[in-house]
Amino acid sequence: MIVKKTKFKDLYIFEGKRFIDKRGEFREIMLQKKIKNKILFTVFSRSKKNVLRGLHIQTKKMQGKFITVVKGKILDVAVDCRKNSKTFGKAYKTILSAKNCKSVYIPPNFLHGFLCLEKDNFVVYGCTNYRHKLSEIGVKWNDPDLKINWGTKKPLLSKKDKNNIFFKDLKKQK
Repeated sequence: MIVKKTKFKDLYIFEGKRFIDKRGEFREIMLQKKIKNKILFTVFSRSKKNVLRGLHIQTKKMQGKFITVVKGKILDVAVDCRKNSKTFGKAYKTILSAKNCKSVYIPPNFLHGFLCLEKDNFVVYGCTNYRHKLSEIGVKWNDPDLKINWGTKKPLLSKKDKNNIFFKDLKKQK
């Protein structure tokens, strides 16, 4: 497995290996020793093409997230919300897919979201903290201050994500 640093402190790309034979496939996904916090909580989502989930964060009991795709392909986006970071307010984008065997670890205090690019997408998230419903918040996917090019103008959003706030308002709450 290859672990690559990014220009964002503590945000890593994991390039796993796939082993395919007549029985099927085996894939390496994560090395815990590269992540400062332990993965405590794992969730799964299944989404169809053009579904956009995010941008989400917990303002208390923040979560680091390890994201991997076991079927399909996504555009994964993380936005640095660490006030003293040199990459504060900047977005990191990467394509994760079952085929490319890439995963991403996003440290706590980042917004996170993804756009589904194939017909059927299975995404697994390992989180470093449990869900804290009272501090869940979302920022608009098309926030003009973030200038994220998602490659779509009309994604499929949840009712909750349609009501997300602007990044400038998140900065006031933190």
